[in-house]
Amino acid sequence: MVAMKNSVPVMLDRDLSILSFNARVLSLAQREDFPLLERLRFMCIVSNNLDEFFEVRMPLQLRAYQQTLNQGPVTALTCETVSQHAHALVAQQYQIFNDDLMPALAKEGVHLVSGSVRTVEQTNWVTNYFKREVFPFLMPVSLDPSHPFPQVANKSLNFIVRIDVNGVEKIAIVRAPRVVPRLVQLPPAISLGEQCFVSLTSIIRANLDVLFEGAKILHFSQFRVTRNSDLDVDEDDVINLRTALREELAHRQYGEAIRLEVTQECDDDLAAFLLKQFNLPTLALYRVNGPVNLGRLIQLPDMAKGDHLKFVPFQPQWPKHIKKNQSLITQMRERDLLIHQPYESFEVVIQLLEEAVADEHVLAIRMTIYRTGADPRMLRLLQTAVARGKEVLVVVELKARFDEEANINWAEALESVGAQVVYGVVGLKTHAKMLLIMRREGKSIHRYGHLSTGNYNPKTTKLYTDWSMLTVDANLTKEMELVFRHLTSELPLPTMRHLLVAPFTLQTGMIKQLEKAQRMAKQGKSARVIAKMNALTDVPLVDALIKAASAGVEIDLIIRGACILPVELPQLAGRIRVRSIVGRLLEHSRVFYFEIEGQVQMWLSSADWMSRNMTRRVELGWPITDPAMQARIYQESLQCYLDDTLDAWQLVAGGSYQPVRTASNVEHGQSCQRLLLEQYRAL
Repeated sequence: MVAMKNSVPVMLDRDLSILSFNARVLSLAQREDFPLLERLRFMCIVSNNLDEFFEVRMPLQLRAYQQTLNQGPVTALTCETVSQHAHALVAQQYQIFNDDLMPALAKEGVHLVSGSVRTVEQTNWVTNYFKREVFPFLMPVSLDPSHPFPQVANKSLNFIVRIDVNGVEKIAIVRAPRVVPRLVQLPPAISLGEQCFVSLTSIIRANLDVLFEGAKILHFSQFRVTRNSDLDVDEDDVINLRTALREELAHRQYGEAIRLEVTQECDDDLAAFLLKQFNLPTLALYRVNGPVNLGRLIQLPDMAKGDHLKFVPFQPQWPKHIKKNQSLITQMRERDLLIHQPYESFEVVIQLLEEAVADEHVLAIRMTIYRTGADPRMLRLLQTAVARGKEVLVVVELKARFDEEANINWAEALESVGAQVVYGVVGLKTHAKMLLIMRREGKSIHRYGHLSTGNYNPKTTKLYTDWSMLTVDANLTKEMELVFRHLTSELPLPTMRHLLVAPFTLQTGMIKQLEKAQRMAKQGKSARVIAKMNALTDVPLVDALIKAASAGVEIDLIIRGACILPVELPQLAGRIRVRSIVGRLLEHSRVFYFEIEGQVQMWLSSADWMSRNMTRRVELGWPITDPAMQARIYQESLQCYLDDTLDAWQLVAGGSYQPVRTASNVEHGQSCQRLLLEQYRAL
């Protein structure tokens, strides 16, 4: 096992590291060189990230705490530790919101107008809006033997109200309607020449007396409960995975409660009452100084106007090395094509699929789907391909967390027109991203492939950094075909000589490279490793990194999120350096670089170095052998990030991160993302 920091289990390290990453994202809300509305957006992103953290990471921790059981690496103590860090992060979030962002936006004429500061005209408008748009959808439930505590959906907005009706105290629950916008802009005529917005919570709060006419309101609070959102489906015990998942989705909104949020003013009796209703301990209670769901304010950066308050828009460029009006299949025959997203446009991949669908010589299209997004173009293209008589096979990962429903809909839409749809290998998620086109050319069938570190999701391709490669390399495309056959048949995967495939050879392949570097370093030869990924939590790979560094290998890791590697181990002597890049774009590409005595080997991959990626998912790693491609990837995804002095954080002893950015280098420092955005914008 990997050496533990202060004997804390790996699982706790991972959870704390995830919270630490969110703290780094939250720091973007304080970046004075970032536009104000974008700073607010990052703060909202942290709220949404924390929601997912509680939905996915905290259930096991909380269960161990409540049952006072030691569930492997999870104990009551680890739950308390994680909760302490989570509470501190939430408190910091609201401090930034109240003390930094809102006052700064007010100076720019953008206001979130609360009831205490509204003018008479604004108050009247809000009252009329409430009566017209909100009141018809509100149905308060007064609790009594015939009206038990109502079902409260995951992350829904609610009010708890203590009322007095003719001398009798009661408690009522009010659920805010989801059909009403969470943020409303006041008309210009009553906004005093500025931009004024009001939240739904504030609208309801100001009009509770209208809702409870005839009763006296004694106390009230907003509240919100976060629930366990992991779907419990045993693949070995279901006849139809799609049907089982759809049934489970119906219950996701009402899983076990994990976190309760209330306003800071909520009195202790109401808070205790809610904790009891949701069977939660006190440490699961989060009192917040503001709206209970800051994530809803992510609409504000899009609704408010002001170019100086937002990032300069960036439009992904068509790659300069790819001719836009010429057949991509023809260009792929000449050389492999590399695309760096989002700087270069994902539309290249869409055009390749369009060309394949229209080409009468294309006989078959095979594709993996993990996260699809809302853009229906790829779905329609695949449906059209079926209508034109092509063999279409799509491997749809139904268990992609929070995308299950969208992926089920894709699967049903494709099956309805006759496409062959499979769900991968039982017990494994298919996380590999690949597209394979089979085309008849003369008497032969030629393969055209696309491999990517990111998803086939047109929205995230504009926000996430990823690499895509279009290739006709027969070695790669032949093995891609073998992977597809394995996914459909579950027959043993033949020996692969070029692709690394999890859960079979990806982990061992990377460990072998690290062991080779270790041997060379022991012989006094130069050995260097640079790895860029989203997370490092796989113990065997961490052990291999430590052994390599201990032998003298120089290692640089660029890891956006969770990292359990203890950089302070004395045997490492500073030879492993870990940095996290957190900026405007989400770092998502995975690049693995090994240089021994001047000889370079490089892989791109769909997988992070996490146990789930190495042992519980189908993942791909593919070699980059072309020197020009290697040089480009090295410069744009590795060296550039090692030189970053504005968006970089350095991992130090104890698992904490320190910003590389200082007051002295703000003006002349380097942001790799900004540099690439400017470089590609100028093309």
